Amino acid sequence: MPDIVIAFFALGLLAGLVKSDLKVPPAIYETLSILLMLTLGLKGGMALHGHTQNLVITELLAVIALGFIIPLALYPVLTRLVRIGHTDAISIAAHYGSVSAGTFAVVMAMVEKSGLILRPETTLYLVLLELPAIVVMLWLHRYLSAKKAIETSPKNETQSSVLHEALTSRGVVLLVGGVVIGWLYGPTGLAPLTPVLLGGFKTLLALFLLEMGLVTAKVCLPLPLKQWRLLVFAAVTPFVLAWCGIAVGLWLDLPSGSILVLAALSASASYIAAPAAIRAAIPEANIGLAMLASLGITFPVNVLIGLPLYQHWVMLITA
Repeated sequence: MPDIVIAFFALGLLAGLVKSDLKVPPAIYETLSILLMLTLGLKGGMALHGHTQNLVITELLAVIALGFIIPLALYPVLTRLVRIGHTDAISIAAHYGSVSAGTFAVVMAMVEKSGLILRPETTLYLVLLELPAIVVMLWLHRYLSAKKAIETSPKNETQSSVLHEALTSRGVVLLVGGVVIGWLYGPTGLAPLTPVLLGGFKTLLALFLLEMGLVTAKVCLPLPLKQWRLLVFAAVTPFVLAWCGIAVGLWLDLPSGSILVLAALSASASYIAAPAAIRAAIPEANIGLAMLASLGITFPVNVLIGLPLYQHWVMLITA
C-alpha cells in the first residue's frame, strides 16, 4: 500500500474530477503551507545540529549545478520536440528546473517511513534547487531579448526586483529560517514545539495534498488535448530527470535516502515559486501552460506513480 498521505491526494483528485463541492478554505490552505514549509525547515535544521562541520561543499555545489543544467537541457527539447515558442519554453523550463515543495514533503515522509539513511544536509537540497533554474532562465530570456533588440531598461529593473522577490519569497524565508532555527536550537531547544509541528507533520501533509488534489483536477478539466505534446512531455520527463538525480547521488556517494530525495526533487516541477517569478518577469509567457504541465500532470504522476518507482530503483542500485 502507498503511504497514507497519497490517499488524501487521490481523494482530493477524485472529488475534483466528479465536481464535488469539497473545498479547503483559502485561509486554511495558507496556514497549512506556512506550517509545512516551516516544519520541513525545522526538521532539516535539527538534522544539521551538531553536524555542520561535516558539510561537503562539493556535494552542495553539485546540487546547485543540477539546478542550472536541467532547465538549460530542457529548453531545446521544449522548442524542437514539444514545438512551443521560445518564451513559453523558457517559462516551462524554469518550472521544471525548479522544484516542488509538495513532492519534497511527500518523499521525506516516505524516507522516514522506510527508515532510509539521510545525510544531515539533505533538507538543504530543496533550497539549493529552488532558485538556480529561475535565475538562469531569466538570464536566458534577457539574452535572447537583447539579441532581438527589444530589451528595455524598465524590464531590467523588473527582472532585478523579481530576483529579489524570489530570494525573499515566503517559501525560501520559511525554509531557510526553519533550518537556521533548527540548527541553532537542536532537538532539545525545539522540544516544546515537537508534539505540535513535528508530531503533526503527516497530518499537515495529508490536508495539504487533499487541496493539491482538488487544484490538480481544476487545472486538468477540461484536458486540452491540442497540447498533447506538452502533456506527453510532462508525463515522461519526470522519469528521465529522476535518473539525473540518481546519477548525481551515486557520483557523490550519497546514502540511499538522500539519493531518493535528490531523484524526487530532480523529477519535480515548481508550481509556487516559479509561476510567481515568471509571471512578473515575463508577462507574455503563458503561465497556464506551465501550470498544466507542472501541477496538472507532473505532480500527480510523481506522487501516484513516480515516487514509489524511484524508491524501487534506488533500492535496487544501492542494494
